[in-house]
Amino acid sequence: MKALISVDMEGISGIVHPTETNPDRYDYERGRALMTAEANSATAGVLDAEPTAEVWVIDAHGPFRNMLPEQLDRRARLVRGKPRPLGMLGGLDERTDAVLLVGYHARAGRGPAVMAHTMNDGILDVRVAGRSMGEIGLNAAMAGHLDVPVVLLSGDDSACAEARELVPSVVTVAVKQALGQGAAVALHPEEARERLRRAAAEAITRRAQVLPLRLAGPLEVEVDLAAPFMVDLAALVPGVARGEGGRTVTFSAADFAEAYRLVLLLAQLATVQPG
Repeated sequence: MKALISVDMEGISGIVHPTETNPDRYDYERGRALMTAEANSATAGVLDAEPTAEVWVIDAHGPFRNMLPEQLDRRARLVRGKPRPLGMLGGLDERTDAVLLVGYHARAGRGPAVMAHTMNDGILDVRVAGRSMGEIGLNAAMAGHLDVPVVLLSGDDSACAEARELVPSVVTVAVKQALGQGAAVALHPEEARERLRRAAAEAITRRAQVLPLRLAGPLEVEVDLAAPFMVDLAALVPGVARGEGGRTVTFSAADFAEAYRLVLLLAQLATVQPG
């Protein structure tokens, strides 16, 4: 069996501030070590349950070059770098049996939640068929498009609640309790890793009981952007139209895979600075 472990950074135990997640800030090296360690715990849990499993670990934060390759469990394959197909789910295909989301965070606008956002600060909200979705929902639905279930999520308590709303039978591990955007009560990293390893084994064992999140097309998508010039750029993309209010763009997608790829493109455009 093939398991894909997508690892973000904001939901890792002990991490509460951008200085720990930004490569240009002073505390980033500690953050990337904590991230790598939790990836290893999830890998170990998968292999506890399925010793012959093929495990792909996906570096899914920011530049997608955060985890320390030399410290990663040697039994795993590492997907690293960008741009790449399917972004945070690079490596997902029809052979994948289960997806595990480690170190994830709540969507923009939800709280209290540690460093809640959707893709980047340029996106205020993404609504698919009228439903607000952050990175948890978007990635779960992309996996579901290929009939792959998201069987585990770790992060703060708000991220775990968001995951259960989308996939009620998902196994969750709350490694910290959010007090706000930049504060939490966190488990000791070693305790968090032990819980994550046990939960990953449980999630893989009961993966057949977890239904994939499927959103049938065609789909109407709305994206709220942080600044008017981002809307100007987005409106240059064929099929994307201006919505109401000056900060919203809309488009139609034949299926969720098409919607997902276009949201990734809009997220990238939202990082472009005006000339």
